[in-house]
Amino acid sequence: MEGLGIGFLGAGIGAGLSVIGAGMGIGRLAASALEAAGRQPEAAGDLRTTMIIAAALIEGVAFFALVICLLIALK
Repeated sequence: MEGLGIGFLGAGIGAGLSVIGAGMGIGRLAASALEAAGRQPEAAGDLRTTMIIAAALIEGVAFFALVICLLIALK
């Protein structure tokens, strides 16, 4: 019963780190896409599509990490 608090703490830290990592990844992705669109405005449509797909993949990985942390907390 003592390890229950440590499990919740580990799940909370893991969830926080996964959200921070996803936020940093999407921020870097958006900054790079905006810089590329500024350098080559005619490619903005292709960049937007690629950025949306990459952002969805990043959020998917973050969601899986949060589910794993939730499973750890509920175990």
